[in-house]
Amino acid sequence: MDITINIKPVYPLAIRDPKFFERSDPLRRAYHIRDAERVANFLGLPYRRPVPDPVVSDLKTDTIANEQPFIQPVTRMAVAASILNASFDFTYSVMNMMWNGSTDNWHEEINMQDAVINAGLNWEELNRIVEKDKLLLDSIINKNQQNQRECGHWGVPLMVVEGEPFYGQDRFLDLQWRIEKLIR
Repeated sequence: MDITINIKPVYPLAIRDPKFFERSDPLRRAYHIRDAERVANFLGLPYRRPVPDPVVSDLKTDTIANEQPFIQPVTRMAVAASILNASFDFTYSVMNMMWNGSTDNWHEEINMQDAVINAGLNWEELNRIVEKDKLLLDSIINKNQQNQRECGHWGVPLMVVEGEPFYGQDRFLDLQWRIEKLIR
């Protein structure tokens, strides 16, 4: 199958709806943390929550900070990478670096630079786009978030094929099944 993957970066739900987690069951976070580690272990993947967490928040109260020095720049970089037709490589390299447990302080320039270069991108070019075109990048993020809602969902990862949403990493086989049915 020849499939084009078009990653459309959005901010995490905590940024898009800062009150969401205050409204959710307090058991949600503990379960999510346990489940993420369990899934990684089941799949044999190295895993640890990023240090620091990309979304600045008070974990005891589920209050999201107004200032977000980590998630905003990395999301803008993801959009810049998509402009350069390298969204998949960027996402794979940066997310792996952030979540595999091997890199503390993932947000520091040297770590981000290594991940960007590992993705086959030019560090200076990507930063030039991020600095020069913040308003454009923010408008693309907003449009991606609108598209996400228009597809009938709020979460990530969200895959959409011909308007049909597939939510979560546990839906890749369902997605494959749908694509195979469409191409037959």
